[in-house]
Amino acid sequence: MQYLFSCLIGYLLGSIPTAFIILKKAKGIDITTTGTGNVGAMNSYEISNSKSLGFLVFAIDFIKGCSSVIVVLYLVEYSFVLAGMSLVFAIFSHCFNPWLKFKGGRGLATAAGGTIIIFPFLLVSWIVLWLLTYLTKKDILLANILATLFSFVCTLIFYKQVIVYAYPHPITVNELILFTSSLLLIIFIKHIEPLKEIISNKH
Repeated sequence: MQYLFSCLIGYLLGSIPTAFIILKKAKGIDITTTGTGNVGAMNSYEISNSKSLGFLVFAIDFIKGCSSVIVVLYLVEYSFVLAGMSLVFAIFSHCFNPWLKFKGGRGLATAAGGTIIIFPFLLVSWIVLWLLTYLTKKDILLANILATLFSFVCTLIFYKQVIVYAYPHPITVNELILFTSSLLLIIFIKHIEPLKEIISNKH
């Protein structure tokens, strides 16, 4: 039952369509049909031309990730696997939002909000890899994709070392790997279309 509650908590919190609500109220814009159609901070900023709105969307989506972890840790059980499941489901419902015909964002802000609490190594490694890629290629989406892939590789290679930076500590390494792979897989799936565009533009 705890597993079910954890997944449900994450799913419901993640499904709050932050960008859709804010852009609709502030600008009368349907973000799902404007710009890239991505229901996240970057598209919010680009179509509204407002840094404050873009930051507000990012901040609330970040809080969704934090909340999905904190609620489970303190109201269900102080457990890495339960908190991790809640975060994964929060990211999933954010990316494939049930209230928006399964359209959504790319999950980065929500993932950051949760991982900063239970697995900060993943967040820090992703940011470092993103910065290295962006400074080299000057492409935000390509940096997202490569940082997602290589942060997973880093976790696999150094799993014995990084497990000590997870809070609460996973009972087994398999819990850590399953959490990391599930989270990053969802984010990668949401970047498949941009990846196709990047590849096609090079031909």
